Amino acid sequence: MLSETFSILKRPIWFKTCVFLFLLIISFFNYDLFFQVKAEYLATDLLIFLLICSLVIFITYVRTHAHLSEPWQQVFKNKIAMSCSVVLVFFVIVGLLDSVHFYKADTKNPERYSVEMQSLLDSSLEYISNRTEKTYSAPFATHSYAKESYTNENGVKGRAYPRLKYGGAHLDDPDKHYWSDIASKSFIGFGYGLFVIALAMLLVFILKRYFSIAALELPWRVCLYSLSLILLVSTWLLYMSQYYHVMGTDKVGQDILFLTLKSVRTGLVIGTLTTLIMLPFAIALGVLAGFYKGIVDDVIQYIYTTLNSIPGILLIVAVLLAIDVYIENHAELFESAIERADLKLLALCAVLGLTSWTGLCRLLRGEVFKLRELEYVQAARALGVSNFKIIVSHIIPNIMHIVLIVVVLDFSGLVLAEAVLAYIGVGVDPLIVSWGNMINSARFELAREPIVWWSLLSAFSFMFALVLAANLFSDAVRDAFDPRTQGGQ
Repeated sequence: MLSETFSILKRPIWFKTCVFLFLLIISFFNYDLFFQVKAEYLATDLLIFLLICSLVIFITYVRTHAHLSEPWQQVFKNKIAMSCSVVLVFFVIVGLLDSVHFYKADTKNPERYSVEMQSLLDSSLEYISNRTEKTYSAPFATHSYAKESYTNENGVKGRAYPRLKYGGAHLDDPDKHYWSDIASKSFIGFGYGLFVIALAMLLVFILKRYFSIAALELPWRVCLYSLSLILLVSTWLLYMSQYYHVMGTDKVGQDILFLTLKSVRTGLVIGTLTTLIMLPFAIALGVLAGFYKGIVDDVIQYIYTTLNSIPGILLIVAVLLAIDVYIENHAELFESAIERADLKLLALCAVLGLTSWTGLCRLLRGEVFKLRELEYVQAARALGVSNFKIIVSHIIPNIMHIVLIVVVLDFSGLVLAEAVLAYIGVGVDPLIVSWGNMINSARFELAREPIVWWSLLSAFSFMFALVLAANLFSDAVRDAFDPRTQGGQ
């Protein structure tokens, strides 16, 4: 076994992968040595890092096996799939930036650190997050959305919409210069966006010219169109956010654009970590039930039938309440409130994972029933190959297409599940920004007069973009890996 492992590591591609993972691990756990910060590792941060390392190993494994790489090549030749993958990469980058947490060093005393935990995303968007108003303000507004009482110089009392502290504060007379300022600032913002697009095009040209990525038969034009659109809109939004609240502010004056971007990490954590927790149960129990049959199959069927009989909402509520009691009784174990909220988020992922593996387990059980009767499995048994070797070498590789299809299809469902759970009050902790919490608070804002609509629209737009991209990408994966479809033949 050791000799086989060393022979694999001697291959150039696996050697490069090991070097990359080593550098990645060193960088992640020692970046505070190069910057004046105190690193903080939340439980979900560590699991996300583990997921990244697993993904790197999986990509290397796929590249070394033709029967796996060929379907993926078909996926990435699909124009819609490649366009959606660019969108998904954008969301992943935002989520990863929000998964590196630290405490900044005090500028006056570098040996002391701030009491407020930040992420790379927080630090990058401080010019947005620190611009807090008193209360609601509409997108691109210069005045508050709610009237306030005032007394003028003559002692006359009245009510009016006060000027915002930050939004449009650079305008001396909003009534005269508002629209011209919006137009001029937008022109400059789009100009910066075109400059960033030109740099991206230059980088792609260099990669295609000197690193032979042109040999990859990918729809480059579609990728560049999608990337250009994302860069143009993102650059414009970030530039305009220096002068206005592009998506408005919420009840306590926080910028909605910043909150929406902060919610990306929560959606990705719910969608990916839940899958990571669910897969071992689904694969192990599904394979065992289908391969051994008999009493093993009966016991496993009893387990998932019993679990399906328990209302999922009640189980989630029970587990989260138990976590709340544990946190209250062991408050000394947590240095900050965000750590307690992160534990509840991890518990929610665990509960969703424990309640969502049964469907995949049933699919795998039925597929293994068929595979165990095929000729090559029977021949392996006749030759005296152990059951463990048969399962690892013949059964699991032939059910991975089902696992992959179900995983990519379930991702969007899990992202939407967080919003539904938050709406009924059993979602993530209110301290963690999420699209579900934004939608939950927006339902009360819709009852106001006038209606506060922008918080709901922002959360819905980003969630819609992520779920739509994930669904379209999963359709391409299903067509490539499912042998019953034309794309998989």
